[in-house]
Parts: sequence; structure tokens; C-alpha cells
Amino acid sequence: MTSRVVLPGSIELPSLRQLGRRAIPQALEGGIIPAALFLIANDLSGIRLAILVGFAWSGTAILRRVARSRRVPGIVIIGALTLVVRSVVGLATGSAVLYLSQPAIAAAVIACVFLASVSVGQPLAQRFALDFCALPSHVLSDSRVRAFFSRVSLMWAVALFANALLMVWLLLSQGTTTYVVAQTTLSIGVTVVCVATSLLWFRTSMTRQGLIAAVA
Repeated sequence: MTSRVVLPGSIELPSLRQLGRRAIPQALEGGIIPAALFLIANDLSGIRLAILVGFAWSGTAILRRVARSRRVPGIVIIGALTLVVRSVVGLATGSAVLYLSQPAIAAAVIACVFLASVSVGQPLAQRFALDFCALPSHVLSDSRVRAFFSRVSLMWAVALFANALLMVWLLLSQGTTTYVVAQTTLSIGVTVVCVATSLLWFRTSMTRQGLIAAVA
């Protein structure tokens, strides 16, 4: 038996296994590899080289996607934008604390963006959904689908605020290496849980309303 769900006459939602195969490369590219490079460079030469190496990796990853005419995931774009700000502040001040504190600030800011996107009727969760599943315009324009993405955006906002608070606690209570490892694991974990919850919630909600049909 499969867990696939099909939108009548149009598309197929990814299973959790398919979602994992798409998400793992993004987690490696946007989180695990730059964190590892940061720690290695920091041990070898200090905070400034670590900042430059992390920034160079993320910039190269995005340029590589653009050069290949591939879609740049929203998660990668947000990560790159926050890294630019982190890098400028870190290099200007030479402060590891300021550099390492900015993921928490960024998480809180992104949570506010999720809230604002709901208030203006353009839920950010919808943009992220398109990174994992190609939804046709007639589905996206359905009022029930837009209402769903608004609720999911609120869920993401709450999760990111909680993530920000945990990162602040980690920064104040742990050393640099422990913090970087824990912060990267926490951020990826929150993203994975939220993406999986969003997919299962979408499947359940849309099936209940008759917009998609489960295939056994």
C-alpha cells in the first residue's frame, strides 16, 4: 500500500520519503556543511576566516543553482540573506558572540515575516510549499487552500519564535562548538518537523474537504 495522494487530474503530492530525499540535500547545503566549515576554519585561524568560509560556501551554492537554471529553494534564499547580514556584522566587529547570536535574531525576524504574510493575504508557507511540490494555479487560488496556508504560516511563526528562544539559551549557556552543533541540529530539526507536519496537515485537511483524493 502506498501513501500517495493525488489531486484529481493534475498532480501528486510527495510522500514523506520523497520529501526526505529532497530535504536532505538542502539541509546539507544550507546547514550542515557551512556549520562544519565554520568550525574547522575557526579552529584553524579564528572567527574572521570562519565567517568568510561560511559566506563563500553559501554564495557558491546559490550561484551554482542559478548557473544551472535551477530553482533556488526559499529556505536557501532566506539562509543566504541572513548569512550576508551575519557576515557583515561579524567581520565589522570581529565579535563571535554577535555573529553567533544572529541566527536567533533571524529566526525571530522570519517568524514576524510569516505573521505579516498572513496579515497581507500572501502566506509565506505557500512559497515554501512550491519548493517541495508543484501546485497548479487553480489549486493555489482556492480559498480553502489559501486559508490552510495561512494557518500553516502561523504554525511556522510559533515554531520559529520557540527556536529563537532556545538558540538564545544555548548561546548564553554553551561554548562555541557546542552551540554551533546544537543550533544547526535544532534549526534543521525544526524545519524538518514543520515541513512534515505541513504536508500531513495539508493531506488530511484537503482530503477531508474533498479537494484531493487518497490513493490506497
